[in-house]
Amino acid sequence: MYLIKLNATSSTNDFLKNLSVTSNLNDFTVVWADMQLQGKGQMGSVWVTEDAKNLTFSIYLKEKKTTADNLFTLNVVVANAVLKALISLNLTNIYVKWPNDILSYNKKISGILIENNIHVNGSVSSIIGIGINCEQTNFDGFPQASSILKQYDIAPDRLQLLTAIVDNIKEILNDLENKTDEEWNFYHNHLFRKDSVSTFESKDGQLFNGITKEVNRHGQLVLQLENDDLQCYNLKDIKLMY
Repeated sequence: MYLIKLNATSSTNDFLKNLSVTSNLNDFTVVWADMQLQGKGQMGSVWVTEDAKNLTFSIYLKEKKTTADNLFTLNVVVANAVLKALISLNLTNIYVKWPNDILSYNKKISGILIENNIHVNGSVSSIIGIGINCEQTNFDGFPQASSILKQYDIAPDRLQLLTAIVDNIKEILNDLENKTDEEWNFYHNHLFRKDSVSTFESKDGQLFNGITKEVNRHGQLVLQLENDDLQCYNLKDIKLMY
């Protein structure tokens, strides 16, 4: 791991993206900022963080051979790496909410945004952005957000947490061919509200009930509907109401 520490930046993902254009970066180059001013989440959402109270960083993965159908496996590996690092702190009731928000009970304490660049030769380079609410306690306007400190009265060592996550990702990716099924099983074992009835909102605003059965290898959420049919949904298709 080659670590670049910043006091502040607009977005660690954007900083690393720009740096990759001008520099030949090493695999697992990491940018860590105490303050992220314009952090990004899924579908254009904003990741709000207070100065030096949270952990916001991005990881650069050099070009690797893969296929479009295997891209979501990287999401699984990264989500699992965060889960494992948090669980190692003896935090309880930690879940992944599809596709890769990390929850404590039903409160979001971590978000992940992976931006992939598919090259003409078929290889893929990735920038993995991870934000973890560590010691922030004010979440005005964000009722579903919380932090490790608020949920467990623990203030984690941010560098140790970052290192554990990066090491977890590196360990799995070095042997992914043999560990893919194991990683998917771990992801499903910690999938929020798996095998439970939940209410979802469709993109046209309609509410409906479904049972979360799994996430398939394309990254789609598979629900069992009230008529017992199984239906696959993409990220922009539905929203879990919780």
